[in-house]
Amino acid sequence: MRAMVLSAVGRPLELEERPDPDPGPGEIRLRVEACAVCRTDLHVVDGDLPNPKLPIIPGHEIVGTVEALGAGVTTLAIGARVGAPWLGHTCGVCPFCASDQENLCDNPVFTGYTRDGGFASHVVVDAAFAFPLSGFEDPVAAAPLMCAGLIGWRSLKMAGEGRRIGLYGFGAAAHILAQVCRWQGREVYAFTRKGDEAAQKLALSLGADWAGDSEQAPPELLDAAIIFAPVGALAPIALRAVRKGGRVVCGGIHMSDIPQFPYRWLWQERQLVSVANLTRRDAIEFLSVAPKAHVKTTTTIYPLEQANEALDDLRAGRLQGAAVLTY
Repeated sequence: MRAMVLSAVGRPLELEERPDPDPGPGEIRLRVEACAVCRTDLHVVDGDLPNPKLPIIPGHEIVGTVEALGAGVTTLAIGARVGAPWLGHTCGVCPFCASDQENLCDNPVFTGYTRDGGFASHVVVDAAFAFPLSGFEDPVAAAPLMCAGLIGWRSLKMAGEGRRIGLYGFGAAAHILAQVCRWQGREVYAFTRKGDEAAQKLALSLGADWAGDSEQAPPELLDAAIIFAPVGALAPIALRAVRKGGRVVCGGIHMSDIPQFPYRWLWQERQLVSVANLTRRDAIEFLSVAPKAHVKTTTTIYPLEQANEALDDLRAGRLQGAAVLTY
């Protein structure tokens, strides 16, 4: 197999040739067709997330076909197309797993962070955390759904049933979620980096009712806002944009520090909450919704060997939609 490997935090990934991995009990080996590049991959590579397993193959928005079955796997067949996300395994016995909160598991395994991920031609994943993608004919289009789509869906559920939804940071997750919101009959307000006319144009083309800079006030108070950009300073800005009783959801795994702000911006039962990881139920729900909502992903394709370029383009904000590695 070929893999782009992170050997030390802050270093470029290096191409390596390795033997194809063998699946253990309850696992499957995938021949990777596509793997989207997520901001979380940047957080792993740049050291924002502590203690990755090193060396590590990043990547957790994986689409591939089943090539080998480990002992005991009966739910998937050779040749089936499946997706593998960030949450790669849970213990099943901690208080969180026992209370239907496996996204908060005390002993989780994360794809591309604590176990090797999809920036490779082959990957081994837990069969119980791989999701059939029957009907998803284009692996490149499907890859961003496996994290940008899933965490966006969980964030939207946490945001509640409000009509006016603000999306701060119009990247991979927001461009998918905007389509879901419009299908649900909600109004979408897209907030981008200052002067990012390309992102604003994309948002409007996907049905957003308004698009502007993140520091601008929306034309109407929002029922809820979701922050995908890893910028803590957006939290108080979003709180000022939501109505009384509104909710601001922080949808990223890492964010810069939230600056001090007056209590009156939080008062009147506004809420500031975070989303962590996802559950398998989230994945099943969203993969059912995406085709109904006619979600179309905007992608830029890079060959595996150009993973560093894809990460650089994401880091610099040069992408619209999602970067996807192909093999």
